Amino acid sequence: MSPSPPLGIALAFLCLGILGAMPILSNARPAGYDGLTFAIWLTFWQSLSALPLFLGEAARNRRTPRARGAWAGLRGRTLAIALATGAMFGLSTYMYVVAAEKAGAVSAAVALQAYPLFAILWEALFLGKHKTRAELGFTTLMIGALVYLITNGTFRISGISWWSVYALGIPLLWSVAHILLKRVLDTTPITPNQVTVSRLIISGATLLLLQAVFGTPGDLLRGLADPDFQRAAFVMGFAYYLELIIWFYAIRHIEVSVA
Repeated sequence: MSPSPPLGIALAFLCLGILGAMPILSNARPAGYDGLTFAIWLTFWQSLSALPLFLGEAARNRRTPRARGAWAGLRGRTLAIALATGAMFGLSTYMYVVAAEKAGAVSAAVALQAYPLFAILWEALFLGKHKTRAELGFTTLMIGALVYLITNGTFRISGISWWSVYALGIPLLWSVAHILLKRVLDTTPITPNQVTVSRLIISGATLLLLQAVFGTPGDLLRGLADPDFQRAAFVMGFAYYLELIIWFYAIRHIEVSVA
């Protein structure tokens, strides 16, 4: 696929719109359920949403000898990246639900927009890619806007909620994982949906492990029996899946920091 920057930018804007709605969808879950239980169930619905396309792509690969040969050539490094990024995404999903609740939907959404700052840093440190003066100027403008919004226009550090600072850990994890995954997408036959599915499987396993250690016994079954809870988890999971698949297509066309 030849990179198309206009298409990548359009897809990234679409992701931004979905991201703006997701903290509100996360907070729409019924009261009485913790963030970890909700994160597990929304990950389950994400996985089901990805399944039809995943099965279709698998069937197509079986019919194509060239595709089978390319998949056979995948190395252990790619699998290690899948495991590491999947664990990062599992942790960030839990953090996302907690941040939306504790920091508030608006503050959480604002904090997530710090993502390009981290991506620019990692691209410079690990990939040797540097931004132009114009790009850095617009980035500085964005930093000022973020501080203005998070401090309610006061620009005083004392006005920043610690939960807003906590929410910054989410784009930090995202940026590291996405820098690694862009390399996988650029150099292997793996599709965006296959990346999404592998990430969800590992994320789900990570979340279930956290539930076993820190969770409240019986919460998962209680959530299963609650139609309102399942409806909220499905809507959030489906929105999150759409955002993911669109995002991975976007970073095929443009740099992660630009997206």
